[in-house]
Amino acid sequence: MSEDANYFWTKDTDGHTRIGLTKAAHEALGEVKYAELPTVGDKVSQKEAFLSIEATKAVSEFNCPINGTVTAVNPALKADFKALNSLEDGVAWLIDVD
Repeated sequence: MSEDANYFWTKDTDGHTRIGLTKAAHEALGEVKYAELPTVGDKVSQKEAFLSIEATKAVSEFNCPINGTVTAVNPALKADFKALNSLEDGVAWLIDVD
């Protein structure tokens, strides 16, 4: 996918920046089957790969929209990746970054 910035939203949350998937990402990917995410403490860099998603329409790597250190990973994603298929605000979040 060429326009990574269109596939992520960012939001200030409790002093961190939360990163999540946009509706455009859902439309482009289809149902998410698997995601490989960074872990707490990992450094992420703008325009460098930080996420790999396997979905019904594509397997893709995505570049991070910001620089920082991962402070949290969505706990709902530990059991399965169904939360990434939600279009409800705040549910399809990936990581928090400082």
